[in-house]
Amino acid sequence: MTPVILLAEAKKSAEVTDWGARIGWLVGLALFIALVYWLMREGWKWRGTLQAGLPPLPAAPEDTGPARLSMSGRYHGSTTAGQWLDRIVAHGLGTRSRAQLTLTDVGLEVERPGAADFFVPRAALRGARLDKGIAGKVLTEGGLLVVTWQHGDKLIDSGFRSDRSAEHAEWADTLNKMTNDTEGAR
Repeated sequence: MTPVILLAEAKKSAEVTDWGARIGWLVGLALFIALVYWLMREGWKWRGTLQAGLPPLPAAPEDTGPARLSMSGRYHGSTTAGQWLDRIVAHGLGTRSRAQLTLTDVGLEVERPGAADFFVPRAALRGARLDKGIAGKVLTEGGLLVVTWQHGDKLIDSGFRSDRSAEHAEWADTLNKMTNDTEGAR
């Protein structure tokens, strides 16, 4: 019984005797983390270089008319349509941010504080759906509004999440009606 009592009486842990090894491990770990961060950043820049052929994003016209729908929430990014993991980073489309969406008869205006705003003309809208994920964000079923649009020769899916997710269904229905009306007019 004496050894148990001696262990309980110990008031402090053993002192570190090999400071050099400990500091070496910490410096090595910090260098490894810096390398991983640098590689991720270079990969992001390389993806932007590969997508440099994407034309510049259109700006919103001066007069867009009255708003059909308005929504505040988050922009979660854009991907190649139908490929929810193929993120598009060119022209700031890969930057997640807060967003204010305004749908008018002219198109969809996306205002993003701290990131590049963009505008999707009505003729470029191809549809909308409720989904559960886009590159970098996975939610419950129907938790994400995904708008499909044409930009140059590329179909793009852009993911949005409203502050009030009950709005998603109305947005998807309205956008799909608008695209059906536009297709009928062509």
